[in-house]
Amino acid sequence: MDTVSKERRSEIMGNIKGVHTAPELLVRKYLFKYGFRFSLHRKNLPGTPDIVLSKYKAVIFVSGCFWHGHIGCIKSALPKTRVEFWETKIFRNKERDNLNMRKLEKLGWKVIVIFQCELKKKDLDQTMGSVIERIVSK
Repeated sequence: MDTVSKERRSEIMGNIKGVHTAPELLVRKYLFKYGFRFSLHRKNLPGTPDIVLSKYKAVIFVSGCFWHGHIGCIKSALPKTRVEFWETKIFRNKERDNLNMRKLEKLGWKVIVIFQCELKKKDLDQTMGSVIERIVSK
C-alpha cells in the first residue's frame, strides 16, 4: 500500500526530471574532465541521446534503473501497487529504447548505455574507463 496520497504521489512523480539528472551530470563532468567535448539531447537523432560525441560517432544514454528496467538491479524493483501499469510502462520504455538503439546503430553510431547504479562512487572510475574505451575504439 502506498504511504502517500494519490495527489502527493502524482506530484512526486511529476517532479522527476528527464534531462540534466544527477547521473547524467556526473557522466558529463567526467567526460569533460578527460577532454571530451559533446553536445546534449540532439533531437535530430533517434531517442534524443543524453550525450552526443560527434567526433567519435558515439552516443550515450544515461538511464535510470527503475524507468528503463535494468535487469538484476535492486533499483528496478516494481512498486507493489498498480503492478500491471508499471510492468506495461517499463516494458514499453525498454521496447522504445531498443528500437532507438537499433536505429542509431543502423546510422553508424556507437551506442553506449550507462545505468545509474553503475555510477556509484566505488564503481565510477571502472565504469567510465570502459565507456571511454568504447568511445575511442574504432
